[in-house]
Amino acid sequence: MHGNREIHGHFCELENDGEGSDLSEEDDKNKLAYCVTDVPAWYLCIILGIQHLLTAFGGIIAIPLILSQGLCLQHDGLTQGHLISTIFFVSGVCTLLQVTFGIRLPIVQGGTFAFLAPSMAMLSMPEWTCPAWTQNASLVNTTSPEYIDVWQSRMRELQGSIMVGSLFQVLVGFSGLIGFFMRFIGPLTIAPTISLIGLSLYDSAGMSAGNHWGISTMTTALIILFSQYLRHIPVPFPTYNKTKKLHTSRIYIFQLLPVLLGITLSWLICYIFTISNVLPSEPEQYGYLARTDLKGDVISQAPWFRFPYPGQWGLPTVSLAGLVGILAGVLSSMIESVGDYHACARLSGAPPPPKHAINRGIGIEGIGCLLAGAWGTGNGTTSYSENVGALGITKVGSRMVIVAGGVLMIIMGLFCKIGAIFTTIPTPVIGGMFLVMFGVISAAGVSNLQYADMNSSRNVFIFGFSMFSGLVIPNWIFKNPDAIATGVAELDQLLQVLLTTSMFIGGFFGFFLDNTIPGTLRERGIMDWNKIPLDDSSNTLESCEVYNLPFGISSCLSSFSWVRYVPFLPPNAPSSQDSLATKQQPVKPEVIRSVAL
Repeated sequence: MHGNREIHGHFCELENDGEGSDLSEEDDKNKLAYCVTDVPAWYLCIILGIQHLLTAFGGIIAIPLILSQGLCLQHDGLTQGHLISTIFFVSGVCTLLQVTFGIRLPIVQGGTFAFLAPSMAMLSMPEWTCPAWTQNASLVNTTSPEYIDVWQSRMRELQGSIMVGSLFQVLVGFSGLIGFFMRFIGPLTIAPTISLIGLSLYDSAGMSAGNHWGISTMTTALIILFSQYLRHIPVPFPTYNKTKKLHTSRIYIFQLLPVLLGITLSWLICYIFTISNVLPSEPEQYGYLARTDLKGDVISQAPWFRFPYPGQWGLPTVSLAGLVGILAGVLSSMIESVGDYHACARLSGAPPPPKHAINRGIGIEGIGCLLAGAWGTGNGTTSYSENVGALGITKVGSRMVIVAGGVLMIIMGLFCKIGAIFTTIPTPVIGGMFLVMFGVISAAGVSNLQYADMNSSRNVFIFGFSMFSGLVIPNWIFKNPDAIATGVAELDQLLQVLLTTSMFIGGFFGFFLDNTIPGTLRERGIMDWNKIPLDDSSNTLESCEVYNLPFGISSCLSSFSWVRYVPFLPPNAPSSQDSLATKQQPVKPEVIRSVAL
């Protein structure tokens, strides 16, 4: 352990090397408490693991709640609870796989919004439109075979498309093709793709928020207040350790948990309004859906313990239309994850991830999507950027903390009462959260344009046309569903899904125009976007300590010459004598500046 401490200290000092003394004050301020390979005390791992769970909470529970509209589950709180429990369970399993065998950085896996747009486009096709009686709470019998078949048939179709689409991600990751794709995909492809994920979900946000604009506006205002205005205000909390005994520590609670605090406070206010009869008790009256007692029986009906298993909703089915739409989401998710890997390495005090680790990380994410499809979450998994940001806030980059968070997610997914509690959150509160969350996703996409030269009329045209086309074409197809009539039913379905998926339209035009209209690499932003080379130049002791396979697997394989030809396996590790000079060399400034994508 003492020997490791030397290496860990070197990790923490990576960002100080070669940058000059003018940053020493800032470096001291940003010094990590625990680096990537450090192991904090067990109780600290649990506490910080809970924090990462709560950070991912908003994104994870939002996905089943949005999907429930397309799956005809609006009035089936019990099944919604089962979906929430399942996605927590699978997210925990995928997190453990990624931290242990994947990229091996402290990065959380969870549901992805990139799959929502093609999923909702598929579920909006005429043959999958929800029957009118499923929209009326008084007509829905959640235990009837007819109703169960309605939502399970839709879920099985989603499952099959996600499982087959995930095989593409597995292939791209483990074959090393991700480096090839990165040569052609730049900011002008990613910016409209990511932005249109958020913009295409405006209808879901508006429908939920419109059930009571007062409550949804209050939720939005609270989240904005906590995340933007109060984020730099620390709150004193009593803490205890052996040296200082009982004392108070200042924690930036508003910066860590703004979404959870905003939802909880609005939820509490809705509960007070419900018991005091401020909110109407008649279903026909405006604001009825803001009551907290609408699904009160869901918690009592939910079992204490339920083990999710693959194929729990039946045997998955596959359609070409759904598959092609999901592939657009898979590609978008992969490119996002590569950026998250570099940012996570920077914030956890690790060397930049080498090519073999990135390939393995993308491949494991593909396996995670395969598991998510098999278990029936209706979604895939991806790296969570918000949890990467939390590393910079907490100054704890230990991957053991993320392991603890993954175990907690699995435990949370096994106890159905926990998932059932989340389904009782009033719809307007969820709508208020959507207003913020989808807005941030849209802005996150636009932020990728910082790498491109937006003073160039070429780039302005490509981005503007891609964005506008991604809004206009799906809107027209939705209003004219009979316009696509090629005479081949399968082709009609394929075109229907693709042309109603905003992120596919925007991403396709961005990719095509950016790679065909003449422009320099610097003008297109490719140089800054791909500033970190996807090579194995960082094959040092420090890199091996972080990115090599666990349990001595890398050491066992190092004696075989064929290992160097496998894209996802680390090359033969250097000896301590060979890498001594490498350890002493300062890290180049340009690498340090480019790590945080």
